[in-house]
Amino acid sequence: MIRVDGPQISLDKKRELARRLTEVAAEVYEMDKEHIIVLIRENLPENVSVGGELIADRRKGISHK
Repeated sequence: MIRVDGPQISLDKKRELARRLTEVAAEVYEMDKEHIIVLIRENLPENVSVGGELIADRRKGISHK
């Protein structure tokens, strides 16, 4: 199983991500693609912080330092 946490992306980009991750993992692990599971979790900017600062605030130029 491959788990990906990241920002929201379009359905087309999710399809591409799942396809490409599956191809690489199947090749490296020498497994059939049918055994590779990709779980994509989208995180809203207000739910993720980097360096103690919410990404939503960074985008708005708000600093709470």
